[in-house]
Formats: sequence, structure tokens, C-alpha cells
Amino acid sequence: MSSATESTKTDRARDMGADEPDIVRELGHDEYDPIGTLILIAIYFAILVLLWLFMYFVEFLGNGPTVVGSLLTVVGLA
Repeated sequence: MSSATESTKTDRARDMGADEPDIVRELGHDEYDPIGTLILIAIYFAILVLLWLFMYFVEFLGNGPTVVGSLLTVVGLA
């Protein structure tokens, strides 16, 4: 190895604080709070609802409710 490579390794070890222990904290099941995941799910659900409403009004704008209209015609109430 070259001396330049060795010096960068020692510099990194000095910068990381080699005498300080690496502390790793494990999160238990009760401590985990998935707020970000819930926010993403809520955003995706809101987009889904908005697109469904847009599709509904584009499809049925100016027309009567086709399912109810055809059901009443079949039953003979209209």
C-alpha cells in the first residue's frame, strides 16, 4: 500500500474518535412510531380519492346516475 492510503485511514480513525465507543440504540416495538409512513399512506389515499372524484365527474357529468336510472327502468318504477 502507498503511504497516502495509510495516512487517510489513520486520519479517518482520528476524526471518528477512535477512543469513543460506538453506541447503537435499538428501538423496541413499542418505541417505533411510524409517523412518516402514515403520512405517506394518507397522501396516497387522498390522491386516490381525488382522482376517483375527478373520474366520477368526468364520466357522469351532465348525465343522471346511470346505475340507479337503469335499475329503476329494469324494475319498472320509472
